[in-house]
Amino acid sequence: MQHPEHNPWQITSEKQVYDNPWIGLTHYEVINPSGNAGIYGKVHYKNRAIGVIALDDELNTYLVGQFRFTLNEYSWEIPEGGGPLGTDPLESAKRELLEETGLKANEWTEINRIHLSNSVGDEFGYIYLARGLEQHEAEPEETEELMVRKLPFSEVYRMVCNSEITDSITLAAVMRVQLMIMEGSIK
Repeated sequence: MQHPEHNPWQITSEKQVYDNPWIGLTHYEVINPSGNAGIYGKVHYKNRAIGVIALDDELNTYLVGQFRFTLNEYSWEIPEGGGPLGTDPLESAKRELLEETGLKANEWTEINRIHLSNSVGDEFGYIYLARGLEQHEAEPEETEELMVRKLPFSEVYRMVCNSEITDSITLAAVMRVQLMIMEGSIK
């Protein structure tokens, strides 16, 4: 599919209004594509989003539960976190899987690249499928109070379809793996 190269947005001014080690927020005065003056806010992420869907030989997968401050509610997700921009995303995926579940994998496949909220932020994510699993000791970060559940993949797929799981990285990963199972590339 062809993509137009022309950017119809014109920036007339910009001001950084917030910055911390993880994100920055910039306020823009713009001329929008219709030619009218407007404003836009952009969240710049200083890490990549990383997600790992781990499948064992019986097609069980692992979910991590935690209370998400931003949502003010509990969330079930695949193991995920941030990967520094200068680090290989696969190395970040291996670290996240071990930290959150204690799992190591012998086989890794990148299955998705994803923009998480492209209307307000530039966060870009990588999602990996991990197979050939070995259990080790989890190494959670001090800010994480996690619960890990091992479930049949079919149950997790049902949870996604029923909106019991709403995390975007998890949804993308589960739907991609379901397609791979239907195609026969995962057995």
